[in-house]
Amino acid sequence: MATMTSPRQVLVTIDGSINLANVTRAIRMLRGVTAIVPAKTNTRKPRLYDPETGEYLNDKTMKIIEDVRSGKEHTYDIGSMEEFKAWCEAL
Repeated sequence: MATMTSPRQVLVTIDGSINLANVTRAIRMLRGVTAIVPAKTNTRKPRLYDPETGEYLNDKTMKIIEDVRSGKEHTYDIGSMEEFKAWCEAL
């Protein structure tokens, strides 16, 4: 007669290019496997907090910030308020 033991857990990390269904099927074939539950990954994007308003920046603003950081969005280097005023008038 087999003795009952408390279940043990093993966390398996796989490459994102691997088909999860195939890995799950292979693990189920192992003796003693009672359950397979995919882990939830943290997919939340970073958000910036505005201390003046007490709110987080919206998704549109965050996308523009990320585009500037990655070089997708064109930026301007304006040294003074006079240069900014001249730039605005030239538009």
